[in-house]
Amino acid sequence: MIKLELAKGHHEPLTVLCLGAHSDDIEIGCGATILQLGRRSIKPRFCWVVLSAGGVRKKEAQKAAERFAAGCETDVVLKEFRDGYLPYDGGKVKDFFEAMKARISPDVIFTHWCGDAHQDHRLVNELTWNTFRNHLILEYEIPKFDGDMGRPNTFFELEEWAVRDKVANLSAIFESQKSKPWFQSETFLGLMRLRGMESNASSGYAEAFYTRKMVIEPVA
Repeated sequence: MIKLELAKGHHEPLTVLCLGAHSDDIEIGCGATILQLGRRSIKPRFCWVVLSAGGVRKKEAQKAAERFAAGCETDVVLKEFRDGYLPYDGGKVKDFFEAMKARISPDVIFTHWCGDAHQDHRLVNELTWNTFRNHLILEYEIPKFDGDMGRPNTFFELEEWAVRDKVANLSAIFESQKSKPWFQSETFLGLMRLRGMESNASSGYAEAFYTRKMVIEPVA
């Protein structure tokens, strides 16, 4: 299998837009991938956007962005739309996306999967595609009670340190989520191990994404 690399150029940093409906979504869906991107010799620039990050979750989101994107230039944008009600605030959320398009043109975007059972997640996905129509968009997955896991088609092979750091950070930062029975290290490790098996990752671990469109340009 031929492996492709996320890269803009030999000496140019990637601009990466990370979108999450809630304060732990980005970290659960693509946290280890972000950690590894941040270890490259040419560090990416991150724009870290969380739509529903009010109260204690705002502090958690800020801390998580600082830790997962440590050492990288990072613009953190935390909004306070009501959790679970994003579709009903759709006009305001749409206005925010349009304003965001005017200030950033990312090389790659991490966002929610279109088949996610959570209504907030689906709206973020819909507006991502509606707003950024000529960009590489990777849709990440979030395990949950709804049982909505699908069959992703793109995999990012993980190094063991990134797997460990992702799980440790999730546990250390998101105190507000620890009462949820699924918010456990075993859940996150198990999913990364499953995706690692499916992609034959040498480390045994991977994060998986859904890619609707990807243009491949042959190298001379």
